[in-house]
Amino acid sequence: MTSGTSPVVLALPGNEDLAADLATEMHAERGVLALHRFPDDETCVRVVTQVAGRDVVLACALDRPDEKLVALYLAASTLRALGVHRIVLVAPYLPYMRQDRSFHVGEGVSAQHIGAWLSSFVDGLVTVEPHLHRIHNLDQVYRIPTRVVSAAVGIARWIRENMLQPVVVGPDEESRPWVSAIAHDVPCPFLVLDKVRYGDRDVEVRQPDVPTHLECTPVLVDDIVSSGHTMIMAMQRLRANGYGPPVCIGVHALFSQNAYEQLRHIGVQEVVTCNTIRHISNGIDLRHSLAVQATELLDSLPPRQGVTP
Repeated sequence: MTSGTSPVVLALPGNEDLAADLATEMHAERGVLALHRFPDDETCVRVVTQVAGRDVVLACALDRPDEKLVALYLAASTLRALGVHRIVLVAPYLPYMRQDRSFHVGEGVSAQHIGAWLSSFVDGLVTVEPHLHRIHNLDQVYRIPTRVVSAAVGIARWIRENMLQPVVVGPDEESRPWVSAIAHDVPCPFLVLDKVRYGDRDVEVRQPDVPTHLECTPVLVDDIVSSGHTMIMAMQRLRANGYGPPVCIGVHALFSQNAYEQLRHIGVQEVVTCNTIRHISNGIDLRHSLAVQATELLDSLPPRQGVTP
């Protein structure tokens, strides 16, 4: 951080609670950022707090990202013009990571494009469990220092405090390292299903092994719950194999259309998510970890060239 000066935490619209928690945890000033929308839907940004020469933390979960990204860019550009020292973006949900390669002729690789764009106007990024598949770490698409908060510890704590005899269930082989880490921390057994995705809403889930731990309550865990189809198919497979109603835990509560209501009404015990995206299902708090990582990232960032701390 800038010597002798606390950072300023600013919230993009809808992220006021996140910004307040970050400011408290980081012993930072809670600043004021005002956005005005003109009749033609263009946005004007005004920074009310004095920020010249100071570090700024922008709080913005980037679910439903397209409109938010423009506001974020304008906010960061305004801060630069006002002479801020460094800008760290705390985005608990990081978008545009699914399209990590060109699947059809002529397609763009959105993860690379958005990564390059964000890297051009902030100095560091803190996020939670980004959707990594063919991209194995954020350094492959971001040119700025990044910190990733793992949700595994928080999920394991919730399971340990709320369930008597769980078995953690991952939807596919990609989830095995994550699921095994959660189960180790609980501690409890785990199993991994076999998922084949044919489209956005066309998923097949199989259990490759003979059912085990039938006496346990299954806890389905996944990083992103969007359409809910993966969890629905996994729940149906588990019930067909003799397991009881599961508990469903997701990190990022995207819940497109009526996905949350569908999950609640197909026989699950409970649906719980982390508070990376504000939702009624939020039950696992990761904001302390976000603040710790944001503080450590600020402390590790070099001074910006041409800027005197």
